[in-house]
Amino acid sequence: MQLVCPAGNLPALRAAVDAGADAVYIGFRDQTNARAFPGLNFDNEEIRSGVAYAHARGRQVYLALNTYPDSARLTHWQAAVDHAAALRADAIIAADMAVLDYACRTHPAMARHLSVQGSATTAPALRYAFERFGIARAVLPRVLSIQQVERLCETAPVPLEVFGFGSLCIMVEGRCQLSSYVTGASPNRHGVCSPASFVRWEEHAEHGRTVRLNGILIDRFGKDEPAGYPTVCKGRYQVGGEIFHALEEPTSLNTMELLPRLAQAGVAALKIEGRQRGVAYVSAVTHAWRQALDRFAVSAEGWTPAAAWQQALSAHAEGQQTTLGPYHRAWH
Repeated sequence: MQLVCPAGNLPALRAAVDAGADAVYIGFRDQTNARAFPGLNFDNEEIRSGVAYAHARGRQVYLALNTYPDSARLTHWQAAVDHAAALRADAIIAADMAVLDYACRTHPAMARHLSVQGSATTAPALRYAFERFGIARAVLPRVLSIQQVERLCETAPVPLEVFGFGSLCIMVEGRCQLSSYVTGASPNRHGVCSPASFVRWEEHAEHGRTVRLNGILIDRFGKDEPAGYPTVCKGRYQVGGEIFHALEEPTSLNTMELLPRLAQAGVAALKIEGRQRGVAYVSAVTHAWRQALDRFAVSAEGWTPAAAWQQALSAHAEGQQTTLGPYHRAWH
């Protein structure tokens, strides 16, 4: 299986390649990608440098163009497709049909991967994207159980990529509206949950640190309590007289123990989430998964995750917690 790792900047790209990533995915510094945080992503010169670094070592670079343009801004996404081709990206990762159609017609030699934002969870959906837009791969949403992934591997017309580690999303990816209810800016159109211009941190002698999103209190942290980036789904709220993570606790998906089953199913690639994370995260997580995949390739019989790999992953997980998430459903 190919190991596909995130890079929010050039040092992270180099760290991913050096730690053993087979491919790295990146984004432009605009709203064409779903991690459009200020200070993140690449300009053209950085992409040229990153592509050259990866290609010199036999690795690939994918450009995420996975948000949804409205009709007035479609030409901007089309220009991004042109830039990706000119910069020698090995593939684009796209969700919008108009973007996929443009790429298919204008740059047929550049591979097109259907993004997780495309929310393709059935064989007919995958077949449509393959027949209409010639996709070379599809990234499955993080809402499927392992049994559903296995069935799709049997019927899908293209190789499939699944998330192996990183932040979870409780919404159907590509369809989330939570942020837009509070800010008016949809993550699917504007490239980020909780745009930074709406975020306000405040320090209080009595209450500690608070964070608000467009004036709405999202969370309150103690003096030494780790504080993550605020999103509506991971905030703490008062419900029934209790204050807790009513929608989702900060925790990371970790499917390492499912590696043999994913391999047997025929999954083509494992993706690590986290373009918004730092170099230390990218390096440590990539290194752990590289070791796991290499050892599995040498001896699949009786393979189990090493404790050191799991410890490394847990140390870089949200809230230092990991879960199998939707992959494991006791009732399924």
